[in-house]
Amino acid sequence: MSDQQIPLPPATLEFLVISLKTQTEYHLGLLHFGEEKDRPEPDFRIARHNVDLLAMLQEKTRGNCTQEEQRLLDNALTELRFRFVQAMEQHHKKAAESAAASTATEPAPKNDTAQTPAEEQASE
Repeated sequence: MSDQQIPLPPATLEFLVISLKTQTEYHLGLLHFGEEKDRPEPDFRIARHNVDLLAMLQEKTRGNCTQEEQRLLDNALTELRFRFVQAMEQHHKKAAESAAASTATEPAPKNDTAQTPAEEQASE
């Protein structure tokens, strides 16, 4: 197997940015491999951490990158921040819809002691 190992790409800033970007997209639920029924829930905590790592990298390397590297980092952060907000909104929307659907299918709780407003006035 050692003769047929897949060669590793060079350790570059571009590769690091693309790796973190891809990991973030996966944790946001934007990338999924397999059947839809097996799709895991987004992990916003890890996705946010990866975005924070890229932001730190952007800050620490400012002025030390080529124009292409800086552009890649800036664009990746802009896109991921936008997609993070989108994924979070979509997740909250789905959660609200499923909560509303489960509430609509459950029968209303019976309260035998509840009185109508007319009954309340009559008892006073």
